[in-house]
Amino acid sequence: MAGLAGLDRVLFGGFFQGRTRPLHLIGSSIGSWRLSCLAQADPMAALERFETAYIEQRYPPKPPPSLVSTTSERILDTVLGKQGVDQILGHPWARLHVMTALCRGLSAVEHPRLQMLGLGLAAMTNLVSRRTLGLHLERVIFHSAGDTSPFAGLKDLPSVHAPLTRENLRPALLASGSIPMVLSGVRIPGAKPGVYRDGGLIDYHLDLDFGPGEGLVLYPHFYPYVVPGWFDKALRWRWTRPLNFRRALIIAPSPQFIARLPGGKIPDRDDFYRLSDDERLRAWRQVLSESRRLGDELWELLSTGRLAEHLRPL
Repeated sequence: MAGLAGLDRVLFGGFFQGRTRPLHLIGSSIGSWRLSCLAQADPMAALERFETAYIEQRYPPKPPPSLVSTTSERILDTVLGKQGVDQILGHPWARLHVMTALCRGLSAVEHPRLQMLGLGLAAMTNLVSRRTLGLHLERVIFHSAGDTSPFAGLKDLPSVHAPLTRENLRPALLASGSIPMVLSGVRIPGAKPGVYRDGGLIDYHLDLDFGPGEGLVLYPHFYPYVVPGWFDKALRWRWTRPLNFRRALIIAPSPQFIARLPGGKIPDRDDFYRLSDDERLRAWRQVLSESRRLGDELWELLSTGRLAEHLRPL
């Protein structure tokens, strides 16, 4: 989250100000939480709440999933505040899409060994074909776009579309970020029965067919490449199919920028294990500061019309 905070501030607080045309926002895992900030009446205030609450989270060694889920619920409540749900559902132009994974078989079980076995089976069949994920997981997209969603025609995997409501928005966002083995699964009121987990299991990055249309698909991203699903991280031949990105603009930190960050990397959940709380907080705050400078550079390129000078083919 901290690695893209500066870009989010430019986009949320400047680039999209004054917009009136509908804008479809889609994300999984922490990406859906970031986009929920944009879809609120004061996106900068929501983003500020998110940054503070996310960076300040602390855990004892080897926390149980129930504790991490409870902490995540508190962070999400801070992000949404008292009015966030209604603001998202009634936003004049932001159409939020929250990606989740409905689990089947052993992947739905909370017992860690059985859950791990279910995920291992999914990973094994995924080696043969990504389409086999449908045997273990089902993509469920909760959204506020009604019949106008541009993602209604996704055909790469079976997908279910459901409306966001006051009752399911919070649990859908929580489910979208509920990493297996780390957080508990989530049951979503009014949705298809079952256990929902991190949308990144299916859509780790968003290697989707964005379809035909006018204009560009704007894709703020951590990396200059796209990994389709969680189980594809080691399968480099699956990374980035250019056809899906024929009208997409990926905005990502450069390798030089990442090399300057603490540890030479974007912050991730491994930092909770390898760093003390004080070390992690110091590192993540430094990344947040560096990211804001990155946002300043993007704003300069946008305001001077020089962005095209820095474009590269995918």
